[in-house]
Amino acid sequence: MPDMNADLHLLQLTDTHLTAREDGALRGVATRPALRAVLAHARAFHWNAEALLLTGDLVHDDSGGYAAVRAEFGGLGKPVLCLPGNHDEAAVLRRELAAAPFQVGGHADFGTWRVVMLDSSVPGQADGRLSDVELLRLDVALATAEGRHVLVCLHHHPVPQGSRWLDSVALANAAEFLAVTDRHACVRAIAWGHVHQAFEGRRHGVRLFGTPSTCAQFLPAAEQFALDPQPPGYRRFTLRADGTIDSAVLRVALPALARTDPEYLERAAG
Repeated sequence: MPDMNADLHLLQLTDTHLTAREDGALRGVATRPALRAVLAHARAFHWNAEALLLTGDLVHDDSGGYAAVRAEFGGLGKPVLCLPGNHDEAAVLRRELAAAPFQVGGHADFGTWRVVMLDSSVPGQADGRLSDVELLRLDVALATAEGRHVLVCLHHHPVPQGSRWLDSVALANAAEFLAVTDRHACVRAIAWGHVHQAFEGRRHGVRLFGTPSTCAQFLPAAEQFALDPQPPGYRRFTLRADGTIDSAVLRVALPALARTDPEYLERAAG
């Protein structure tokens, strides 16, 4: 039986966009130094977490980047729960992160909580879709939660973010996904990556969470693609034994060595 008195602490890090190159960059940010700054902050202030949650785009179109994922996360002494994003190749991700401490997909139980990890990636596409197999797997994971509260995680956002270009690459079959979660009262929250910005909402009593990237950020409410000068971030979750949730986004100053474009902030702002 799960411990009815234990809270679950999780740290969500998303859209790391690592490559095989130490100096690999995305939108003017060297992704590996930026990730290291985020991890240093997490280790200094929130290292009571029982597990880390990586919600997609672990690499940036580079299967060699999974060696960097193993190097940065493999020795931290915590379970690392993973799922693929549109810049990952799902089969390669599963092969490259097949050993502990990594778990790709499926679900993980911690006391009174179950964390479900879904694959919404579609090869060659920026938008996402949950296959019939994934939807069935979700339905089964929720039906067999055995009294646990559930956090459902995927890469693509299932609700609008108020940004025309970003919402054009959302979860294409969000209505089907939400129909499954609506059938199960155990669902307490849904969390995603992909959006490179913070988001919080509520739908039918279920908490909704989008989380900034550990590298470059997208400007909220933008009609067309635009960068946001805000620094990297991650999210901490306290999932309480009674099913309530406390969560916050933590921002981390971008180290100078992570700025590959000296005009990054000016370009991002403009």
